[in-house]
Amino acid sequence: MAQRTKTGGRIQGTPNVLTKEMRSIIKEIISKELTGISETLNKLEPEKKVEIIIKLLPYVLPKVEPVPMEAGEPFTSEWE
Repeated sequence: MAQRTKTGGRIQGTPNVLTKEMRSIIKEIISKELTGISETLNKLEPEKKVEIIIKLLPYVLPKVEPVPMEAGEPFTSEWE
């Protein structure tokens, strides 16, 4: 595949100002919402409250990945 020549746009390595501004605005909105999230959750029905908490968990707790075992591999635990 032939190399293309850049003919316009931002110079490589120059930060995108629009993206920076959007991130700043979104960060500010989220920050304001987080201060009142407890009151908002308390106003919801229990089913909806649990649903939202479950959706937020991946942002707080790390995902646990299963560790595969090979056939015939000896089993030892840390508690023995």
